[in-house]
Amino acid sequence: MSLHKQIKSITSVAIKELRSRQFWQGILAETLGSLVFVSAVLGSLVPGPDGASPGPIYPALAAGMATVVLGYCFGEISGAQVNPAVTVALLAMRKVDVLRAVVYLLAQCLGGILAAGLMYLSLPLKSTAQNFINKVPVDMNAGQALGMEMLATFLLGFTVFSVEDQRRREINEPGNLAIGFAVTTAIFIAGRFSGASLNPARSLGPAIILGYWEHHWVYWIGPILGAVLAGVSHEFIFAPSASRQKLVACLTCKDIEIVETASVSRSSLSTVTQSAMRNKQSNKLEHS
Repeated sequence: MSLHKQIKSITSVAIKELRSRQFWQGILAETLGSLVFVSAVLGSLVPGPDGASPGPIYPALAAGMATVVLGYCFGEISGAQVNPAVTVALLAMRKVDVLRAVVYLLAQCLGGILAAGLMYLSLPLKSTAQNFINKVPVDMNAGQALGMEMLATFLLGFTVFSVEDQRRREINEPGNLAIGFAVTTAIFIAGRFSGASLNPARSLGPAIILGYWEHHWVYWIGPILGAVLAGVSHEFIFAPSASRQKLVACLTCKDIEIVETASVSRSSLSTVTQSAMRNKQSNKLEHS
């Protein structure tokens, strides 16, 4: 296909997307979902009437439960990604097209900014808004915080890819609950070491509203690298359709779905064959 035809094909697909009602529903779902998610997390960080810190359990539970709820609300519309790191990982693994990924990223960031602004305006004491900011702890350095953000988001990203793979194979599983538990666990892991962002939109909103940008890059690079590594690990090592051909197809921008179908078919055939052999051996033993 010539370059002219490729550009024409991409343009026609983009125009078709822009005219699609589902496309705009997805943008609205990601904006509203990010607003709800970030509001839940920031609200859980507000100190009590006596000024006591809420501790790590409240933000972890708030983030996990919000993730489950949003999964049921917007999962069928946009996938309820509500996280730029997850969206970038899905784009890298070619689970979402470039246009949709870009607009989802913008929508998520907008939702995070709106959430931070609304929560700030709702605070009776504006000084408590400092709790909204993701900061590297004084006894840690940026590299350590970056590593913890990567580790925690790797757990979240791997769960997301595993759930999506099981759903595609039509296996009944509590996917939204699994992702919610992953979010809660990941925040528990990283809370002490990095503030547990796991979500660049969650860090961007307070940074813009309060003008605090120190080590802000940690909360973009760490989650994105962790999520992309999770996608690579799942898709090319642990997934049933994982194969060298699939990796080559991804790197050379070929159609991954054809390779996945072939890989799954071979895997399924192998499983059926092995089961038949085991049954045959069992029958022989019974007859003996």
